[in-house]
Amino acid sequence: MTSAHLRDMHRGWVVGDFAPTCYRTSACEVACQRFEAGDVEAEHVHRIATEITVIVSGRAIMAGRELTAGDILVLEPGDPAGFHALEPTTTLVMKFPSVPGDKYLVDPVTATPEPAKAWA
Repeated sequence: MTSAHLRDMHRGWVVGDFAPTCYRTSACEVACQRFEAGDVEAEHVHRIATEITVIVSGRAIMAGRELTAGDILVLEPGDPAGFHALEPTTTLVMKFPSVPGDKYLVDPVTATPEPAKAWA
């Protein structure tokens, strides 16, 4: 048995092929994330992973859609999406598989994906 706290995880990511993690696997990634109103994540794509985001509470815009509690957005590889919290928002995010470095920021001028900076 192990135990941890969400505050000790990088941006809420608790499962995946990275550190720190509660369970290391290349099969998937799982995060529970809390955003304040106005928080923004840059538009990006994944070339390999499928990403599923569940809005647990709050309201946000992703992929040009306003999402509220209970909404689920499935992004296939290559689908661009950013994130903008319209109010305090909690999300549950799952990605399949876990591929470190599979995040490419979309250049708003050229709409060309460029590798995002890795985190450790």
